[in-house]
Amino acid sequence: MDFKETWIILVSTPLYAVLIGAEILASAYFKNQKYSFRGSIENFYLMLLNMGIDILMRAFTLFILGYFFTMKFVQIEYVFLYWFILLILEDFMFYWLHYLDHYVRLFWAVHVTHHSSEEFNLTVGFRSSVFQPLYRFMFFIPIAWLGFDPLDIMLMYSITQIYGILIHTQYLGKLGVLEYIFATPSNHRVHHGSNVAYLDKNMGMVFIFWDRLFGTYQAEEEEVVYGLTTNIPDHKPTTVVFHEWKAIWEDVKSAPNLSAKLGYIFGPPGWSHDGSRKTSEQLRAEMK
Repeated sequence: MDFKETWIILVSTPLYAVLIGAEILASAYFKNQKYSFRGSIENFYLMLLNMGIDILMRAFTLFILGYFFTMKFVQIEYVFLYWFILLILEDFMFYWLHYLDHYVRLFWAVHVTHHSSEEFNLTVGFRSSVFQPLYRFMFFIPIAWLGFDPLDIMLMYSITQIYGILIHTQYLGKLGVLEYIFATPSNHRVHHGSNVAYLDKNMGMVFIFWDRLFGTYQAEEEEVVYGLTTNIPDHKPTTVVFHEWKAIWEDVKSAPNLSAKLGYIFGPPGWSHDGSRKTSEQLRAEMK
């Protein structure tokens, strides 16, 4: 971790503490149960697990990105333009990483930990996809190849993560014209909804125009029901982290042929060889 990332952590940590404290006090004052002790503990240990893997992957990630950076073919001299383009590119690649996490069950098994909370508050922003650092770096390779320093890529990811954490709140309503540009709290509440209309929508970390451009946008309309379409049966750490991996294994074992086995691994969540379950797209089609 370089000096710039350390500085970001030193600045953001007290900000998180103040805002989370304010949310907890508001939840207690209004008695609206936005927080629970169990949920906050889950969010905390999932963050630590993710952080541990991220630290272990850091040297490897920088090595791979550094290799492609040596083959860079663009040199941007203007500092402001450099950082602005890096922000756009990084958010664009995160959109596709996030899309993969939602539409390929193998990766959904990683990402589902972030969605399994039936609460929605700032601590849910820390409820990490535990194993995502094992493959996230691959989406940053094109950025390094284009000519962006690996350390700058990692720094920008840290900055966008701060923004991504802060939009996990129910205490801000819609923000007017900003709803068309940014991933606002309203847009991100939709992303965490288990309502059929909200499934697999609003993937952007910072910008929402990727979703509008690629057809994954949904405005917040009906009241959001947080969690999964079928919530986890218990909250043991092994269940929280591995329940979808176990479900994939059971499906693969009972699948009648190789095609079905591969479908249960690489198909979208909800896919079934016999139609007994439905994907988000199939569920929406039934509503029309």
